[in-house]
Amino acid sequence: MDRFFIRGGKPLAGGILIGGAKNAALPIMACALLTSETLSLRNVPRIVDIHTMHDLIQQHGLQISIDKDDPHHFTFEGEITNSEAPYHIVSKMRASILVLGPLLARCGKARVSLPGGCAIGTRPVNLHLEALTALGAEIEIDSGYINAKAPKGLVGTRFVFPFVSVGATENTIMAACLAKGKTELVNAAREPEICDLVDCLRSMGANIQGKGTGDLIIEGVDALHGAEHSILFDRIECGTYACAAGITGGELRLIGAQSQYLGAVIHALEECGVEVFQEENALRVRRTGSLRGIDIMTEPYPGFPTDMQAQFMALLSVSEGASMISETIFENRFMHVPELNRMGARINVHGSSAIIRGVHSLSGAPVMATDLRASFSLILAGLAAAGETRLNRVYHLDRGYEAVEKKLTACGAQIERIKS
Repeated sequence: MDRFFIRGGKPLAGGILIGGAKNAALPIMACALLTSETLSLRNVPRIVDIHTMHDLIQQHGLQISIDKDDPHHFTFEGEITNSEAPYHIVSKMRASILVLGPLLARCGKARVSLPGGCAIGTRPVNLHLEALTALGAEIEIDSGYINAKAPKGLVGTRFVFPFVSVGATENTIMAACLAKGKTELVNAAREPEICDLVDCLRSMGANIQGKGTGDLIIEGVDALHGAEHSILFDRIECGTYACAAGITGGELRLIGAQSQYLGAVIHALEECGVEVFQEENALRVRRTGSLRGIDIMTEPYPGFPTDMQAQFMALLSVSEGASMISETIFENRFMHVPELNRMGARINVHGSSAIIRGVHSLSGAPVMATDLRASFSLILAGLAAAGETRLNRVYHLDRGYEAVEKKLTACGAQIERIKS
């Protein structure tokens, strides 16, 4: 397994290009299963989760080409020849469940392995299945697989999500685009990545109203056509590098980012002493004074994102005073706490909340990544720590961040990937 060696204590300075959003690209790639025509996607991040989705869609029968002059430009075309999503691919990534709705809508059947992914909570798929059942699907789970069929096609309905679920909202939107009649989704997730999915589907001929709200109206169509679409910038990658500027006391220009999708994160940064400025095509982030402790609660968008919780915990570990982070989305997302404490942080977990008492400085130590976002929280701690930090299991990081060591090194960080 690859490892990172990090020598901290140096403020970062320079520009970092923010890539396409992983959480937008994955469902949008699944849209290729909704049409027999060509779907062209630009600004696709080159990360492990994208390669996993690439392999999954390709084994369904589609041909995927990557522009040799622009490796972030993917083209999908061809017909579905296989409606089964096998365990050996799906087990690598939870977002693989997003092929279920498109396969069911196009083929009238699907067999999809129950998914894997980061061990940050139970994240059951029952809400996906309940919504698809409401659209007329017949579903059973057998031997670790979801067996779904709709021999007469899906039919529009009104479905109320009992709680906000990004993945279930995405799966249901895609399936409803080819259902007969009107579908109304109530209490749908409102994340920017869902808005990007809606924009792509509209460009393919879908009839969707209510983008950006919790109430979506989808009028089913007989078929979707090909389209071109550019993936939204990754607001989580942007927020992560903003924390890097804050924790090192540096200044970074985050190219391609827009503040309109980062309201709760920017508010939290500014509250703890990090300045954020919108420029023409970038966010400038800098810290000139001391960090201040704040309280944060994760919530569905437009609240503070759970995917930024671990990074802010690292940032707040070197702030003045005490902070509290309450995690309301996933019940097992504090696994990075023992690793941060190994580096000198003072963090105590009480149920779904973590109390952080800021320390003057952290110390480098050997640590282990436990999930995707936790891995970058340990990089952030290493960038601020005295001495050398050795981060193991960086394969978690590679699932969601592209060229981390190159981007950080270009801004003055001392970070090296050791391949093994």
